[in-house]
Amino acid sequence: MSKHVLLIEDEPNIIEAIRFILSREGWNVDVHSDGKTALEAIHTRNPDVVILDVMLPNKSGYDILSELRDDETYGALPVLMLTARGQKKDRELADRLGASRFMTKPFSNGEILSAVSELVG
Repeated sequence: MSKHVLLIEDEPNIIEAIRFILSREGWNVDVHSDGKTALEAIHTRNPDVVILDVMLPNKSGYDILSELRDDETYGALPVLMLTARGQKKDRELADRLGASRFMTKPFSNGEILSAVSELVG
């Protein structure tokens, strides 16, 4: 079974780091960088898990997560939220909106790999 992750992130350094970490462990990594079309990208690419940045151009990761959880087809899709802002209120909002996991930047290679692997099972 192919393991497929959709990374919705706009920072090139983060994209390359996550792509490298996951690809070398056998993951197929697709990248999308625009919040406005993120849901469309999820529907088109049909990932096993989504890594979703909070701060994206044109729509926040929180708004995307909220819309995703209301989606009939992809409402239960595992979502790892990534943010540079790790305050308690950010974590609580992500939990309330239905994030599967929440991780702050910077993160270690092991943390990201472990989180994504656990989410897919």
